[in-house]
Amino acid sequence: MHDLGPSVYGLLMTILRKREEAAEEAFSLFAENLWRYAATYRGEGSLEAWVYTLARNAAVTVTRDGWRKRGRRLATREAEELAEDVRTRSALRRERQGSALDELRDTLDLDEQVLLALRLDEKLPWDDVARVMSGDGVRVDSQAVRKRFERLKARLGNEARRLGYLE
Repeated sequence: MHDLGPSVYGLLMTILRKREEAAEEAFSLFAENLWRYAATYRGEGSLEAWVYTLARNAAVTVTRDGWRKRGRRLATREAEELAEDVRTRSALRRERQGSALDELRDTLDLDEQVLLALRLDEKLPWDDVARVMSGDGVRVDSQAVRKRFERLKARLGNEARRLGYLE
């Protein structure tokens, strides 16, 4: 949590940036699930991919279910303090993102935002990105993810040129 938490929080703030409360809820759900399921990690793929999969699933859950208050907090005060520390350090990262990039990212759906953030912001290898992007029992091939990223990159480049951000 201490090593990957700031990146996870940054990812959630990036993909749910217009709904800060949703990002907070998704991070809380992620933290709960991390503590709850840590013993179930089987070593298939990297730990980072597994953690980002939990984060993506939390974002999807919050997006599908909407904002709702959870009935309980994490069990220990230490966990709450750790989560607050992660949020505080991650706020600096969020402030550095420019409005032009935000405007471009607004045109993307949730999976496109996750793909972009995992590859560019978190610099995950393609196999790990594919693991995170796999969902609902459907395994996504790393080559397919790479191709989707290339199409997304081209589309964003065209949109950036159209908006005057690139020449």
